[in-house]
Amino acid sequence: MPTRILPAVGDADAVRSITTLLSQLPDAEPVAPVVDSTQLVDTLARLAAESVDELPEVVVVHERIGPVPALELIREVALRFPAVGVILVTSDPGPGLFQAAMDYGARGLVALPLSYEELASRVQAVAQWSVGVRRHLGSGGDVFTGVGGTVVTVGGAKGGVGATLTAVQLALAAQASGRSTVLVDMDLQAGDIASYLDVQFRRSVADLAVINDISPRVLADAVFRHDTGLALLLAPGEGERGEEVTDRAARQIVSALRSRYEVVVIDCGAQLGGAGAAAVEMADAALLVTTPDVVAVRGAKRAVRMWDRLQIRKAEETTVVVNRHTRGTEIQPALIQKITGTPVAGTTVPANFKELQGAVDAGRVHELDAKSTVKQALWALAGELRLVKAPEADHRRGGGRFRGDRGSVSFRRRKDGGG
Repeated sequence: MPTRILPAVGDADAVRSITTLLSQLPDAEPVAPVVDSTQLVDTLARLAAESVDELPEVVVVHERIGPVPALELIREVALRFPAVGVILVTSDPGPGLFQAAMDYGARGLVALPLSYEELASRVQAVAQWSVGVRRHLGSGGDVFTGVGGTVVTVGGAKGGVGATLTAVQLALAAQASGRSTVLVDMDLQAGDIASYLDVQFRRSVADLAVINDISPRVLADAVFRHDTGLALLLAPGEGERGEEVTDRAARQIVSALRSRYEVVVIDCGAQLGGAGAAAVEMADAALLVTTPDVVAVRGAKRAVRMWDRLQIRKAEETTVVVNRHTRGTEIQPALIQKITGTPVAGTTVPANFKELQGAVDAGRVHELDAKSTVKQALWALAGELRLVKAPEADHRRGGGRFRGDRGSVSFRRRKDGGG
């Protein structure tokens, strides 16, 4: 059986060099190379969604791959696609890097300039390991395909626009519909999720930042289980500890959460540091919450342009959510879309703070009345983002209801007699 090898190389000259050598290896079947970290993960996820057997046995990662650093990329591949063996190609094959590459999940390291004998030896060994792992996983019944959960980040155009409330309600909607969901407070210096949900917990995201290998047990120790069933990973109580959560740590944490939950909702706040930027870059959907006023919309435009300049996320891959919307306001969603150059969510959140004030002041936003137009809009937004499963219908009443919600949004019958 031929060994399928996927090169992940950004440099054109290096692509030619590596693919030429790979094509000369016995029983090797090089596939079309990918040019960056995003394309690599997307390609593996697409193949894994079909079957674990569709995945290549070997991935060859060049040290200058981007935008995610090579070692961080290797960690993510190892966590999400455990049956794929990764080889790092580097110009610095010293013992320090070798140990680091092994710690991050690589199965081998090859030095530049490439040697046919060394490359052939490493590919053969890694391919045999990959086949053995797949044989072992296949006998165990359930095989993790590596697609992982959906990651959604929620940021604010500026402070006070409602990003945290949006993140909380999106997570509650996903959990109530039957999806295993974790809500992460990545607003590291000013996180308010604990206050919104009236919880006190000594562990935080900072406790995971110093751990090189986040096992399921370590993750379980850091996550707090809320009464709603929602898993919470909170911001540190001491704001200065937020500096411990580097972009590298954030990537590792998000990857670990993605591999264990169906939905990961991350509140990034209004000030995007390295950790928040890493989360936004890794997200399947990145939301930017704004209110329909000049200052907030300018802030949204500024954030979108900064993300684009820093290659965190393209404008067309960012979705703006309009909060506190009224029909009479001068700045409407269509204008916001034109100003920011981003898609705008079809669901807008109405301006009705009176509905929220009691629940917010009491720290019980999870008990927000089902009749609240704000809650209805935010749960509809969760549906628009496909974070929720279709609710089970109550055929006796002709409606539907999310499980675990004390009064969730019902599905209305059409007045024209339609279904």
